[in-house]
Amino acid sequence: MKNQNYTTKFVGLAALIGALALGGLAGGCAATPTKDSTGEYVDDATVTTKVKSALLGDEAVKSFQIKVETFKGVVQLSGFVDTADEKAAAEKDATAVSGVKDVKNSLTVK
Repeated sequence: MKNQNYTTKFVGLAALIGALALGGLAGGCAATPTKDSTGEYVDDATVTTKVKSALLGDEAVKSFQIKVETFKGVVQLSGFVDTADEKAAAEKDATAVSGVKDVKNSLTVK
């Protein structure tokens, strides 16, 4: 009878610990208004890489001084370009990338 009592307590304790661990894992990966979830972070990193590749592949965009950041699918371009046409081309390239929800063009023409 004592063994059965200990077994019941052990199973209950193990279930409680498992539930707390699962809750902690799920809560640690959740997105907030100012922070990406793990999946969103990976998606944003992929979008950033694709935008950088698109900029490098466009002969109209000659500047290597363009910084690309992505947060929840919104791409921000910052840095310096030589002409207004180059600024517009960079925004067009970024907008054309799949996964981009919006582009904030903060590029400065030198």
